[in-house]
Formats: sequence, C-alpha cells, structure tokens
Amino acid sequence: MDIKKEKCSIAVVQAAPVMFDSDACTDKALSLIAECADNGAELVVFPELFIPGYPYGMTYGFTVGSRTDEGRKDWKEYYNNSILAGGDEFAKIADMAKEKNVYISIGYSERDPVTATLYNSNMMIAPDGTMKNHRKLKPTGSERVVWGDADRDFFPVMDTPWGPMGSMICWESYMPLARMALYQKGISLYISPNTNDNPEWQDTIRHIAIEGHCYFINCDMLITKDLYPATESADEEIDRLPDKVCRGGSCIIDPYGHEVTEPVWDKEEIIYAELDMTRVSASRMEHDVCGHYARPDVLRLDVRDE
Repeated sequence: MDIKKEKCSIAVVQAAPVMFDSDACTDKALSLIAECADNGAELVVFPELFIPGYPYGMTYGFTVGSRTDEGRKDWKEYYNNSILAGGDEFAKIADMAKEKNVYISIGYSERDPVTATLYNSNMMIAPDGTMKNHRKLKPTGSERVVWGDADRDFFPVMDTPWGPMGSMICWESYMPLARMALYQKGISLYISPNTNDNPEWQDTIRHIAIEGHCYFINCDMLITKDLYPATESADEEIDRLPDKVCRGGSCIIDPYGHEVTEPVWDKEEIIYAELDMTRVSASRMEHDVCGHYARPDVLRLDVRDE
C-alpha cells in the first residue's frame, strides 16, 4: 500500500440537485467545488446522480406488460438531461479540478454516446484532469426501467496521494463480490455515492469499513418534494411522496468502524474532515481481507475487469 500523504482534507457534499436540469446541476456542482476548495478541501465528494437528480418515486408509466406515452415523454426529458462521460459538463468540472487542485467524485446519469441507454454512473476526477468512470453494475429494483446494467467501467480505481480510491454506488455495496473486487485493488478510500436514508444503511457502512479496513465515505442525497418540476406522468406519484423524500445521512466512517463525522440529516451541509491515512495500514495488522487474512488456496475471486 502506497500512501504518500498522511492527511486527507475531505469535503462530503450533502446537497439537493436542481431536479432534472443538467446545466443547473453542473453550475451548482462547480460552485460547491470552489467553496469546498477555498475551505481547504483536497477531495470533494458528491452523491449518487447529482446530475440531473434521482427521480425518486416516479414509474415513467411502466407497469408489467405496458407503458404510457406520457411516461415516455418524462423518460425522454430525463434522457435529455443525462450527460456524456466525456461531455461539456465534465470538461467544466475537470477545469475546476485543475484550477482548485482537488480530486472530485460525482454521481451522474450517463448517456451512452452510441446507444440510447442510460447508466447510473460515478466519475472520479484528478487535479490533472484524469477521469475514471464507474457504471453501476446492477440498478436496484425499479431503477432498471431507467438505467441499464454496466457493460464496462466495472471497478476503476484512481491512484491518489492517500492511496487507491474506488466507488460503489448505493446498493452495489450489498454485492459481496463487488466489494471484494475493490478490496483486491488495495483501496484506502471507499466512496459510496447513494440515495439511501434507511436506518439499517448506517449499520451497513460500519460493517464495510471494518471488513475492508478502509475509510468509508458515505455521501447521501437530500431530496424534498418541492424540488420536483411538473411532469407529464408522475404528478400524482410525486404528490404522494413525503415532504422529505430522502433525508440524507452523510458521514465518514474510519477503518475501525467508528464515526469520523456524525450523520447529517434533513439539510444541505458540507461535511469537512481531516482523515488520518496512517490508520488504514495500521488497522490491517490483525485483519487484511485480501492479504494475511485471506485463504487464496481455498477461496478465490476471478474478476472480469474492463
């Protein structure tokens, strides 16, 4: 494990998107990155699907065996506001990373440049403009009517001064073999962009931090019902949602499963922390899940990594 810098100044951005408006979401992200960097952050982390927002509660007119024209119009609007991995929005974000000398992790709805399929994706960006894209392996539940299964960009890891950094999007973290694929790459920073305010999720993140003996960066979405624009098909669905659709719960957990920061609920907030990266290697003295605490002669994971 190569950790060149012992301290990591991180900003975890619990913020609401400008729902279904990719330009406004990008502008908000740029403003927040600048604010975080000006306050000393070296790594800035955003939630799942920050661009252009998570369509919580919407069905897009899908029922078993049928669809609706109104639902198609809403899906097309979401498609129009999904962005390319190498598009203009990321050029602006990469320029900001260079200007502010920060690493960035941001969730977005990715529009494939060739097909009409969308992917729930997360982009990691280095200060030199290098990008590493990750597509969610398996959209969860009804997410599958919006986004496709990843066809590439399965387990990218970015080298940082604080060791290797990787991401799992929301319920991907409930895929044990996917977690192991990241552990095998020696990650010290486990980025978790998600839309999950369930109380049991707070137990999950502690378990994973202990299992991988890495820092777990839990970056959750804040969504309130008043953020939704008018839709063709989902106004009644949205009206039935609670006023607080997703309450957040963002926090940071250390390699021993302890809170570095307490969960933040029901508000937008930037969580600042300084991580002691020496704790990662020190914590593996008695448990290194892919090293001395592994039995490769008995158990082996073969990963298709592309």
